[in-house]
Amino acid sequence: MTLALIAGLGGLPIVLAASLQKQGRSLILCEMYGFVSKVTGDFHRIPFRFETLGTFLSALKKAGVTEVCMAGEIQRPKVDPSFIDAATMPLVPRLMAAMAKGDDGTLSAVVALFEEYGFSVVGAHDIAPELLPMPGFHTRVEPPDLTNAITAAEVALIDMGQMDLGQALLLQGSEVIAREDGRGTAAMLKDLQTQGNGLGVTLFKAPKPNQNMRVDMPLIGPDTAKQVVDAGLAGIVIPYGVVMVLDLPQIIITLDMHGLFLWVTH
Repeated sequence: MTLALIAGLGGLPIVLAASLQKQGRSLILCEMYGFVSKVTGDFHRIPFRFETLGTFLSALKKAGVTEVCMAGEIQRPKVDPSFIDAATMPLVPRLMAAMAKGDDGTLSAVVALFEEYGFSVVGAHDIAPELLPMPGFHTRVEPPDLTNAITAAEVALIDMGQMDLGQALLLQGSEVIAREDGRGTAAMLKDLQTQGNGLGVTLFKAPKPNQNMRVDMPLIGPDTAKQVVDAGLAGIVIPYGVVMVLDLPQIIITLDMHGLFLWVTH
């Protein structure tokens, strides 16, 4: 079986490509115009544009692809009508309607299209299950009692899901003091760093209700750990099985060096 890895920005596609190679899987690397990954190596590559999605789907079928994995950051592209080809034109009304509903709507429509073409859409965690760390305290420092704060975060995530906005929050005491917006987690942490008010604050990251975990599972990595340190936070909390972690050993080293915690809740 041949898998098409639709690779965007960040470290996740690099990890997945390496994992697939170790497994001896047949892999085609696909990159969308404007979001070329940092995956290196001698892979069969198929570049594409959003405006030529119909042609791209046909090319994958012709190449014998049976499974598709979407990994890495890809923002909603600005559609240039002059690039829309004949194979994609019939899909345009459907795709534009989905894009009007936000990121979740766009992803759901794209996933549905791949499945209609006969592809099985698999999650990054299905390819590399080691990206999901076991529950427990992974650092020397353990967190305080965050029961009330996590309850408040879960309520806030429901509201964020209705607005199709963000996956991360900042908790202080039993309150949510900040929510991720369209700029991302790093920008939220940078705002707090600028304010100089990170004392006793925890980063909580989790999926919104009804989030498509195959193509949009939350992720933290070494950059997240460094940003948390720079913002003066106390630590990071993620739920087990629904948030991927890139390079857990490096994250632990960074947090332990500064006396911060990482808690994977059950």
